[in-house]
Amino acid sequence: MKVDFIVIHCSATNPLHDIGASEIDDWHRKRGFSRIGYQYVVRRSGQIETGRKETEPGAHVQGYNSRSIGICVVGGINTANEPEANYTPSQEKSLTDLVNQLAIRYPNATVQGHRDFPGVNKACPCFDVREWWKHGGGAIKGDV
Repeated sequence: MKVDFIVIHCSATNPLHDIGASEIDDWHRKRGFSRIGYQYVVRRSGQIETGRKETEPGAHVQGYNSRSIGICVVGGINTANEPEANYTPSQEKSLTDLVNQLAIRYPNATVQGHRDFPGVNKACPCFDVREWWKHGGGAIKGDV
């Protein structure tokens, strides 16, 4: 599979809602997907869980699934259900490490957020991924 994009998403869950690939898989199946749409999930603890294989198209950005890798970071809204980049330091480190590994495997891929695709009217993942990646990852600063 040719990978043109490494796409960062959020689960749109509040900081008290610690979920992983299994729960997201259940949600996606209830929406009619064959299984979880992301290749990776970064839990609140920073643990990285695998969803789909990197060699399989995901189901996370309509029109781009066959040429992208999807990473879902758990969180992204506050307890009032408003967008918020409320990721833990462990998630930030794991996300940076994972994206670095993927960027080595797919050196021509653009790293960007779900919201950066045409027609996406969401805050997901609630931070400017391009700006974050331009500075090498690390701490995430919300901009919503």
